Amino acid sequence: MHVGSSSGNDLAEVTTPLDSVSVVLLAGGVGKRMGAKLPKQYIQLGGKEIALYSFEVFANMDHVGEVIVVCEEEWESLFKGVGIGKPLKFARPGKERQDSCFNGLQMAREGASLVAIHDSARPLLKAEDALACFNDAMQYGAAVLAVPVKSTIKEVDKDSMLVVRTPERATLWDVQTPQVMKPDLLRKGFDKVKAEDLEVTDDVSIIEQLGEPVRITVGDYYNIKLTTPEDLQLAESVLT
Repeated sequence: MHVGSSSGNDLAEVTTPLDSVSVVLLAGGVGKRMGAKLPKQYIQLGGKEIALYSFEVFANMDHVGEVIVVCEEEWESLFKGVGIGKPLKFARPGKERQDSCFNGLQMAREGASLVAIHDSARPLLKAEDALACFNDAMQYGAAVLAVPVKSTIKEVDKDSMLVVRTPERATLWDVQTPQVMKPDLLRKGFDKVKAEDLEVTDDVSIIEQLGEPVRITVGDYYNIKLTTPEDLQLAESVLT
């Protein structure tokens, strides 16, 4: 269910240096909507914890220089047991997503070309899509995997539940992860977010707050975030 690539950029193609990306894997969520005893990213899927799928994708990419897992201390041994052959670091989850991202960013090594933030509950990420997103971020400063919205979307007044307008579907994209940024740009964005006490729901929104461009890298519809038991069933069918 891949919908294309980010080819056709209006700038000369820029490639990501090997061993230069610091990946921040967010693995600290609770996942209440899954209705499981464990946080959803640690549920077994196809005989392996969900979080390990994307963890291993990044671990096997030559462009990734280190992986920083944001998780509670009790789960560190799960990732340490994989043996990825490159630096593995840990940071603690914060109160909100942006706090967890910030904590992970603090662990990124000096001189990294990019920081890539990924939800561990997205186990179906393809390495080629991640690399395309890296390359776009090198070129534009920030990039995010996304797919075109298939359904018609209605904007609704939350009090009256009456339709306000129907946005043009061709302009709407369903944003995924990884969300990839140059470290200095992300740090500058966090300075603004903290100074103005802003709340952002995804990582590239921090860059948008600076008025800087964010490139859409066309991804894959299978790169879903596992949120409900139905999502688990879909992921299992893809893996088998």
